[in-house]
Amino acid sequence: MSSLLQVRQLSVAIGGHPVCEGLDLDIDPGQSWALLGRNGAGKTTLIHHLAGLRSGHTGRILLAGQDIAALAPRARARQIGILLQHSNAGFGASVLDTVLSGRHPHLPALAWEGAQDLAIAHSCMDALGLREFAERSLETLSGGELRRVEIARLLAQQTGVTLLDEPMNHLDLGHQAAALRALREACVTPDRCMLMVLHDLNLAYHACDHWLILNADGSWQAGRRDDLAEQRILGAAFGHPIQRIDGTAGPLFLARL
Repeated sequence: MSSLLQVRQLSVAIGGHPVCEGLDLDIDPGQSWALLGRNGAGKTTLIHHLAGLRSGHTGRILLAGQDIAALAPRARARQIGILLQHSNAGFGASVLDTVLSGRHPHLPALAWEGAQDLAIAHSCMDALGLREFAERSLETLSGGELRRVEIARLLAQQTGVTLLDEPMNHLDLGHQAAALRALREACVTPDRCMLMVLHDLNLAYHACDHWLILNADGSWQAGRRDDLAEQRILGAAFGHPIQRIDGTAGPLFLARL
């Protein structure tokens, strides 16, 4: 099985602080990864490098076997999509037009969206419960509604690799569950994979089968979730004691007060 995203001896730093040193990573089709670490560990910085939005690292990032730095922006956007950490209401665009913009990397220059693009956009809006919002301006939406629109736009992009930086921002529990269900159905398939930055260990355990943990000193651990979901590992990564309570529905993680 060929990995969709490969990282080889990647070292990233920001402001002289190491984010990761010598990172080796293979993300295969059908896998869902959580990127974990304390505040300031560099999770957002790393995900921007993985998406090709930042340079200045050492090592290689390969997208379906190609060096991501050698790909033109449009070609890259057909293969890898990213949801940024902070939402943006734009300039009053409608919900439908915003979701449709996820189709732009797949269209020829100066071409308009066709019936298939519209059908894809509507399907993604339905998955996030947004059909009735189609004509609403982004400026009229709540933070949670805007976040769902951005996720729908990302789904409409239909990339092999999907990266998400804190996708559950502003979402209540019900919409978190619906969004995760839509993301898993669309982005964790025999030819697609997903990596998301999360802060909730319980969400990370149930949503992702693999974890990448960044430590404060630039060291890291990556692998199957069940190999890393240990109190000792998590306590060291977050700089705070983490208690794991095992139950019939799976483990529960608590920060000791």
